This record gives sequence, structure tokens and C-alpha cells, in this order.
Amino acid sequence: MNTAQHLEELQLIHFTLLPEEILTFLDDEGAIWTQLLQDYADGASAENSPQPIAPPHIQIKPQHSKIWFELQFSGPEDPTPSVSVKGENLTRSEQERWQNLVLEKMEEIGTSDFPAYQLLCLHLLPLLHDESPVVPTLEEHPVDPVVESGARFHALFTSHHLISPKKRRSLQQWSNSLSVTGFAKVGYPGVIYVQGVESSVEEFVANVKAMQWLALRLRFLEPLPAKDGGEARGWTEFEKVGEAVETMRRLGLEDWIVEMGIGSRTS
Repeated sequence: MNTAQHLEELQLIHFTLLPEEILTFLDDEGAIWTQLLQDYADGASAENSPQPIAPPHIQIKPQHSKIWFELQFSGPEDPTPSVSVKGENLTRSEQERWQNLVLEKMEEIGTSDFPAYQLLCLHLLPLLHDESPVVPTLEEHPVDPVVESGARFHALFTSHHLISPKKRRSLQQWSNSLSVTGFAKVGYPGVIYVQGVESSVEEFVANVKAMQWLALRLRFLEPLPAKDGGEARGWTEFEKVGEAVETMRRLGLEDWIVEMGIGSRTS
């Protein structure tokens, strides 16, 4: 794999991780890879940026888990990444069990264009959360514990891409039929945001999940905070992440998209 292929897979991993799953670049070239990934996400040219010598070496660590993963991307001669299981007070038997799981899942994946993404995001991290579920806190976005059935909700999806005209038409049609509002950021990556009455938002979310996607992730489905600056109107499509961030900023909901690793406050 070359640098461009590594960056494509790193971006796919980055946009699939949950907020508490932290991606860190390791080794001496970590700062170079961090900048390259930021430039790649922003669509900036990397022609004048320092170029790495070695493939990326990353750590994925859920904040509330005693176990995490380190992954060394492969060079051009071998597409198979190397994965190590790390942890606090990790016993020998636990480490052996996880390393066997890594080998088992690698065999299941076989030949793939995105082996690191599939291994980490579709297999290892879900298994880790199943064994030590993380209970989300309400510190950052507090909401009332009692939510009436007619209360307004909102939801955010991310996906590897959103290009299909059929999907885009379906989103527009569901927005009209369910009387929900929001936007879709098309291209790479795909972002879908919706708000409306709880039952309508839940039906919209179920409809989206029922379609075929690459790396679809429901980032949240929660009551709409009372402190929002306005209400989304109609259904809109954007081509740039910055446009989606600006819309959320106008609604007083910027944190809800930026804290998911989508765009930045300077977008």
C-alpha cells in the first residue's frame, strides 16, 4: 500500500470511531501522519508536506477500557496489518485469547481493500464493547431525564460515502413524508443529520439503517437540547464538511458534530 491508500483507510477508520475511541499515531513519524490525515480530510494538497518513510503505526484506545489495540500498517509488499493487543493488568491468558481472536478475524476478512478498517471497526472494537460496555455520560450534553413522547429528537449518521442518487432521493422523500428536517453531506465521507418529533426521527433512522451502506455509523439519537439556536428547515444537501459544520453552528449545535471528529470549529 502507498501513502494515498493508507490515508484513505485512515480516514475511513477516523470517521467510524465513536467519540470515546481515541486514535493516536505512534513512533517518530506520528506527527507527519497526523498532519497528512488532517490535510487529506480537508482536501488540501500534500505536495509540499513532509512525506513519511514508514507506514503508519496507530493506537486505538477506548477511554474507559483497560484493553486497547496497536496496529502497524503494512508496506507495499504485504497488505496484511500487524495488530497487538495491549492493556492495563492484562493477564497472559487474556492476551492470548485476544491475539487468537485477531488471527481468527483476519482469516474471516481474507483479501480486502481495507483490512485495518474491517479488523478494527467491524470486529475488534465491537467485541471489546460487548465485553466491557461503555456507559455514556451526560456531562457534555445534559438533557432532562424525562422526555415526553412528543419531544423533539435529533440524530446523526456518518458513512464512508454518500453518492447514490437513489439514497439521496429517499432521504428527501422521508424528510417530506415524516415531517423531519436536516441535511445530507454528499461525497466522501457521507454525513446525515435529522431532527423532528421523536417517533418520526426514529422511523427515519430505521429507514436509513435498512439500506446498504459502507461503514454506516449512528453517532447519536437523542433529545434535541433546549439550548439550540434554531430549527433546521427543509432538507438540504452539502458537498463540503465545512458547510455542514456552519449549519450546525447556526443552529447552536456545533459541538454535536465537531466532537464526532467531523470538521472543526475553524471549518
